[in-house]
Amino acid sequence: MGFSSHAARPRRSALATLWAVILVPAILGLPAPANAAPLETYGRLPSLEDMALSPSGKRIAFVRTDGNLRRVAIADLPNTLLQRVNFGEVKLRHLAWADDDHLMITTSSTGMPWGLIGKDIEWSQLSVWEVSTRKLHTYPDRDLKDVDTINAIVARPMVRHIGNDTVIFLTGLYVKESTKLALIKVNLTTHLQSVVRLGSDATRGWLVDEAGEVVAEENYYEHNQKWQMKLRHNGNWFEAESQRTAIDIPDMVGFGPNGDTVLVSTLEKGESVWELLSLRDGKLGPPLEGGDDLNNALEDPITHRMIGGEAIDDQRKYVFFNPDLKSRWQSVRDAYEGERLKLISTSADMMQFLILVDGSGGYRYELINMNTARAMPIGAVYDGLKETLPTTRITYEAADGLKIPAYLTLPAGKPATKLPLIVFPHGGPAAHDTAEFDWWTQAMAAQGYAVLRPNYRGSTTTQSFINAGYGQWGRKMQTDLSDGVRYLAKQGTIDPARVCIVGASYGGYAALAGVTLDPGVYRCAVSIAGVSDLKRMLVWERQREGWGDHIATRYWNRYMGIKGPDDPVLDEISPIKHIDRVTVPVLLIHGKDDTVVAYEQSEFMLKALQKANKPVELVTLKKEDHWLSRSETRLLMLQSSVAFLKANNPPD
Repeated sequence: MGFSSHAARPRRSALATLWAVILVPAILGLPAPANAAPLETYGRLPSLEDMALSPSGKRIAFVRTDGNLRRVAIADLPNTLLQRVNFGEVKLRHLAWADDDHLMITTSSTGMPWGLIGKDIEWSQLSVWEVSTRKLHTYPDRDLKDVDTINAIVARPMVRHIGNDTVIFLTGLYVKESTKLALIKVNLTTHLQSVVRLGSDATRGWLVDEAGEVVAEENYYEHNQKWQMKLRHNGNWFEAESQRTAIDIPDMVGFGPNGDTVLVSTLEKGESVWELLSLRDGKLGPPLEGGDDLNNALEDPITHRMIGGEAIDDQRKYVFFNPDLKSRWQSVRDAYEGERLKLISTSADMMQFLILVDGSGGYRYELINMNTARAMPIGAVYDGLKETLPTTRITYEAADGLKIPAYLTLPAGKPATKLPLIVFPHGGPAAHDTAEFDWWTQAMAAQGYAVLRPNYRGSTTTQSFINAGYGQWGRKMQTDLSDGVRYLAKQGTIDPARVCIVGASYGGYAALAGVTLDPGVYRCAVSIAGVSDLKRMLVWERQREGWGDHIATRYWNRYMGIKGPDDPVLDEISPIKHIDRVTVPVLLIHGKDDTVVAYEQSEFMLKALQKANKPVELVTLKKEDHWLSRSETRLLMLQSSVAFLKANNPPD
């Protein structure tokens, strides 16, 4: 039974108040919020790092952090704590229920998985907590027959209910001459495991239908740059759709709205589209209507078919095909008018929604029960953060006329004139910012700075906008940032003499490029895990991965506008080659365990700046990865960068 937005809109009720009083302190152990949020509030890991609602909607699981320590708690709703599982300093990445008795917990580690030798990587593994027995199982088992497996997974599990059993299918790793993918079946009811299918060097993944049968396999053959779909029909495998592509590989998203199709994301006339591939004849149909506006597919918890999609622009927008579901979600949307919502998980019947809310009531988790038409607050993501600073979208023109979308967050209690500014470009570069809550942005704005997050060309807003960034790394991708500074200065919003640039990963590169390739705009720069020497970066990645003419090589070549790591053009856009242009202080921050951007990128930049007698500091984050996954070092990063900003660009 659906709820229209007019008849039974979810409301905050007396029950919601009881929930807040009983569940939050008793189960989560949340202290009373402080009057003001200090820097430490943003710098430490979220107090509630993740949540998941069970299929029945009767249980909830969440990750509670205390410094670097994480524990998973499981509660019967509305307010009965069942169990706590301590994980210590292990990095917990994702929670999801397979059924009401089995909680899947994905973790990651920096190092080398069992059975492999070589450079450290960030690798994931799956543990399943069985509520009824209070036992933790790790899958896949190393002792599987017929193959040397590695205790690592490379994709989220596919959950299938076959008869009375709950079965998960894992895409893991095995070694035979080289590391390849294997599809592993785990029966959570009987604990039996088996290898279902071994992939080749070309295999990218599989799809398993409701009955537990593997029906689709995706491959990419590097030697002839061929993408291929293999399908299984009536027990036989056959080659279906295929195409040759050097870089832009289609993507097998999942099952289509009907059980006899596979949803494939591909490019048509330079724009991203969704198409349905028939499991019967292996042919692609016409583009799915409305698919070009959707970023991710929404899957039915039972049938695993596509029931809608998620579009991400300024904020997330959810589109449901079923009229009842559409009406239900619209009633939720109406109840939180003016706030931003993220759908975290649902009950199997789609009558309960666990959501993340950002708005006037702070940044918090809430549970929507469509049966009772009530919304119940669960807990704040960050202890002590009572409200968030508003973020607005602006659009300005780059020097060549291209319109650049960006997000501006202003400090509270100050008129929006002549403000000090932090330019904060995102990483990637194949990513994009939205108006959604960003702890880092909020922390800097809370110190008195306006914060600008431009979606420079090459950002993943639209395919044509991505295309505009090809060959513009360190060129127009960089000046798109300073064009935003000039725009805000012309508007009178910021003081152009009080601007610094801060970024991480590609954003860290942009920070260094800002004071070398585009000097005169910024009075200081903070680079976190930033690339300083592009040739060294490409050589390092090739050595780690054994690249030759590889898709990753072609990807970087296209963005940078080069022909390979020996192209002399790299010197033109590498900050380390232009140290003489640096006239302002530079702060380098880097995790020692970074497996994405080598720590040496900051080390060599430090030495080059010191040799040229330029003002520079390096803060090393011990035991930290590329994603600032540890509370202690994440806080150190934020404290160090804000202290540096205040010293070189005081907010008052």
